[in-house]
Amino acid sequence: MNVSTAFLVALLSLVSALQTIATEPDLLSDLDLGSRVKPLREPDRFSVPGYHVWCGAPVKGSDGKYHLFYSRWPEGAGFAPGWALHSEIAYACSDSPSGPYKHVNVALPPRGVNPQTGKKYWDADVTHNPNIIYHQGKYYLFYTGQYGDGRSYPAHRNHQRIGVAIADQPAGPWTRLDAPIIDVSEDKSAFDSLCVTNPAACIRPDGSVLLVYKAVQIVDGKEMGGNVRFGVAIADRPDGSYAKQAGKVFEASEAGRHWMVAEDPFIWFSSKYGNKYFAIARDVVGSFTGSKGGICMFESLDGLDWKPATNPKVLGRQFSYVDGSLSEQQIERPSLLFEDDEPAYLFGATDGYRKDKPSSNVHFKLSKASE
Repeated sequence: MNVSTAFLVALLSLVSALQTIATEPDLLSDLDLGSRVKPLREPDRFSVPGYHVWCGAPVKGSDGKYHLFYSRWPEGAGFAPGWALHSEIAYACSDSPSGPYKHVNVALPPRGVNPQTGKKYWDADVTHNPNIIYHQGKYYLFYTGQYGDGRSYPAHRNHQRIGVAIADQPAGPWTRLDAPIIDVSEDKSAFDSLCVTNPAACIRPDGSVLLVYKAVQIVDGKEMGGNVRFGVAIADRPDGSYAKQAGKVFEASEAGRHWMVAEDPFIWFSSKYGNKYFAIARDVVGSFTGSKGGICMFESLDGLDWKPATNPKVLGRQFSYVDGSLSEQQIERPSLLFEDDEPAYLFGATDGYRKDKPSSNVHFKLSKASE
């Protein structure tokens, strides 16, 4: 083969490779979740008679089934402060990602007093905000736990800390730790000195864990503290020792004017879309999408420095049903169910604070990237 022929062969190979890449939207296109959200079918809703249902956290298991962890508390307790006084994390299962999901058991019930200390466990009375990861043959259930007197909302809310429970199977039994993995900072001036909550975790490319969490700062004279902000912590393994990272995330230019600009993040790492971290969260005041109360997507190269994604809007304040009607309330607590590392369903909670019916979880089918 002479030089010119070799050059021609190499050029043709390069053109072929570029054509192959160009037909792979996963490799070139920015992730646009909003364009892939399909209208909701009414059957794609999970509820439990007699309970408020919230905080849906789905995962596909090693058994090929679909597992949903959720928060629930008696309907009679009211949405709020019922969640803070009586929530427990329960577990449901389905043979299909679209459901129906059926309640199986209570994963993390109240556990009262630690016999070793004679005092209540840090998560003695309430478990909330589940976030589930399946990693190296085990299930890791991140959650918010707290304790109180069963009456005082501030006491329960301000005792919120973050923990993780471990199990070999989604149905348990779950091993719970005697101490939280994320506690408040001792420095009163720190943004996370009063309480920490809303864990969102993912496995990093090196096998370590990135965890984003919500926090409130102590403010003298204010029982409920100051602004709600978000931080990041990293550990070598899911149940390891977490090191808080400097700075806050999901900030907006006008953040100082609002006590909260983002809420309820869910995070993941994608090797299919640019080797980046992604997050979806509630856009509380519309700082990131212009849609107050909608769902926004963020992205990050390192999990520490976050910015709105190229296509930030996932949902507006209202969502669509298949009959063309619009919801009366927004989606909160968003999370994703993945199939082959591709987002397949968007889960969320809705109908909070309503007087006429209890809250429930819904799940939107996402079209495929090639559709």
